[in-house]
Amino acid sequence: MGALLTVVLVGTLLWLSTGIGLFGLMGILRGGRTQINVGQPTVVRQIQQLQRLETVSYTMDKIISGEHSNAYLPKFLAGDRLLLMVHGEVVGGIDLTGLQPGDVLIHGQRVSIHLPAAEVFSTRIDNARTKVYSRDTGLFSSPDPDLESQVREEAERQLQQDALQDGILKTAADNARNTISGMLKGLGFHEVDIR
Repeated sequence: MGALLTVVLVGTLLWLSTGIGLFGLMGILRGGRTQINVGQPTVVRQIQQLQRLETVSYTMDKIISGEHSNAYLPKFLAGDRLLLMVHGEVVGGIDLTGLQPGDVLIHGQRVSIHLPAAEVFSTRIDNARTKVYSRDTGLFSSPDPDLESQVREEAERQLQQDALQDGILKTAADNARNTISGMLKGLGFHEVDIR
């Protein structure tokens, strides 16, 4: 009884100080290790559960202009010009729902994964922080009600183009690889190869 009480007391103290439980202590004393076997279906399911993995977000401020003019009259008489100060966000990542079992190869403690290509998930203008900087309307014309909508559409297109030129897709792919690599190492794999 005293020996059992001693083992329980030592196990409790060890658990409180290091986090190793009584079963872990007994495993160490026996010289064995706890082995977790993770199969391909489990790995595929764990990665697919991440679904649309958003790994990068670009925020930008930009001034976009748009104008309508008259072919016969000068701008100060019949033109309409708008300058819009735009604040927007472009989000990129990888859609992991399309990962197939053939994209994951497991050899013991080594796993190799072929990820889908990175993509832009959304381009959004923050309406609360986007303001009309200036609007000039000619003396003989009225403001075009569609001009601001057209400038906002152009702003979204330019924001996405700027993010693509800045390398949002490469950053999204690199961040996704790092995230998935960390998850797989947490599942017990020692070598992770992600393409």
